[in-house]
Amino acid sequence: MTSIASGQGPDDQPVVVIGAGPAGLTAALELVERGRSVTVLEADSVVGGISRTVVADGWRFDIGGHRFFTKVPAVKQRWHQILSDDDFLTRVRLSRIFYNRKFFDYPLKAANALRNLGIIEALRAVGSYLWARVRPPKDQSTFEGWVSARFGRRLYSIFFESYTEKVWGIHPSVMPADWAAQRIKNLSLGRAIVDALLPWRGGRTDVTSLIEEFLYPRFGPGMMWERAAEQVIGKGGSIVMEATAEAVRYEDGGITEVVVRTAAGVSTLPASGGVISSMPLGHLVRAMDPPPPDDVLAAADGLTHRDFLTVAITVPEDAAFPDNWIYIHEPAVEVGRIQNFGAWSPEMVEPGTTCLGLEYFVQEGDQLWTMDDADLIEMARAELALLNLADTEQMGGGWVVRMPKAYPIYDADYAGALDRIGAWLAETVPGVQPVGRNGMHRYNNQDHSMLTAMLAVENLHGADNDLWAVNVDDDYHEEIVENDGPGRKPIHD
Repeated sequence: MTSIASGQGPDDQPVVVIGAGPAGLTAALELVERGRSVTVLEADSVVGGISRTVVADGWRFDIGGHRFFTKVPAVKQRWHQILSDDDFLTRVRLSRIFYNRKFFDYPLKAANALRNLGIIEALRAVGSYLWARVRPPKDQSTFEGWVSARFGRRLYSIFFESYTEKVWGIHPSVMPADWAAQRIKNLSLGRAIVDALLPWRGGRTDVTSLIEEFLYPRFGPGMMWERAAEQVIGKGGSIVMEATAEAVRYEDGGITEVVVRTAAGVSTLPASGGVISSMPLGHLVRAMDPPPPDDVLAAADGLTHRDFLTVAITVPEDAAFPDNWIYIHEPAVEVGRIQNFGAWSPEMVEPGTTCLGLEYFVQEGDQLWTMDDADLIEMARAELALLNLADTEQMGGGWVVRMPKAYPIYDADYAGALDRIGAWLAETVPGVQPVGRNGMHRYNNQDHSMLTAMLAVENLHGADNDLWAVNVDDDYHEEIVENDGPGRKPIHD
């Protein structure tokens, strides 16, 4: 195997970490700081996973936009151990919905939304909301029912239905409410209207506020994980690039070794200290040797993902919108969201210009995924012009970035599949700890992913943390409740 670098640590109870994204590299750092022998396997040629920063001709692209905020003190501490304070920029959050050629604040604000909709549509929306309060949907277990109960059917159909289907490729009526509950919990139209009309209410203790500012590395999120990889190596760990874990072998409940494929061939790594895996959970189950029971394999095969591609187009700085990103609610175009990379960090773009990242939610192998790069760039340019967000004559160069398995899909069966897989792993091979977004098939942010990695390392040292309890709290993931703690199981030294 060819390593980008390696160091010699204690050779007792070696641990293998699969994946060099936020979860994998956090786990590796935690392990090497405990003096453990660690090898990280990364299937790609760069570290960072979906949190990487792509560099093309001096321009830098973030894959999806990664804000650095967290409710978990240990995660925040780790960020500042990896990067210095000077490496971070403090950015003001601005994101809006682009619908009917107008910008709507997101999360929705009553005054702005109702004004932009116009008096007639606004009255319909309010009436629909009031009706939902009187006669809420009987089935709120789906995304459609959950959102309709809190916003009314009218606003659901305008702001959630078509966009959600574009993102996930399935209709919200068959999606479970889990995703909505994590992303838009408590953002009801009723509360927004009351807050807008009664701004003087000062005695409430349950008021929550959205994250207005966040940190961002000067050269993109990949800067964090490139530096983390250097620290892993500097502290004695090894990172093997373009290496896939083909099999995780175990016997009598203990891990013995991991079979690894690289360009040089197939070899094995001892892993008696355990395996921390951020590879797609379904792939991990399929890699277990001997194989799990048929029902566990069937559960793994049922886990699906949404793939993602970005088309980056340069424009003059003054020709772009000021937002970090905007959501595109327009059925006439394929693009679902557009990033303004210059609004994330001016050091990612050339002076006087910015770069717009048009994001498309796709399936690997479909028409958009397989489209020629030049054709994708022309389509993106045409869609920007159609939306009147940029003039074609102002547009410069373009690049395409494809990211497979970017989002785990929450379909009707995913929760049962996770329960079955999680139970089998815990009972049969407790030395295998799934972490991160794809590793747990859960829509984890960076901080969630890092937290699962920290807890997994503790588990390999005798703790009994429930990794599946991370990112299931009921509060909105960006809200800070006054006098509230992190809301997650604490990490112990």
